[in-house]
Amino acid sequence: MSDKEKNKQGSMQQDVERIKSRLEMLDQRLDNMDSVITAAAERVMSQPIGLNLTCPGCGRRIEIAIIGNHKPKG
Repeated sequence: MSDKEKNKQGSMQQDVERIKSRLEMLDQRLDNMDSVITAAAERVMSQPIGLNLTCPGCGRRIEIAIIGNHKPKG
């Protein structure tokens, strides 16, 4: 193998390692986001939520109640 081929192969190997590292960081960030979103959803599901909206067409007020069914962890 010539020196150029060795350098090219080494450069490609570094690129692959860099991509692997970035994918691992992205995976960790997505895991962290999933944990935060899950925790927020669990807190929301443990209490009723009420949304009050006003129809832009007729001006009527609309109330939407969302009640979660949170099961305790055990």
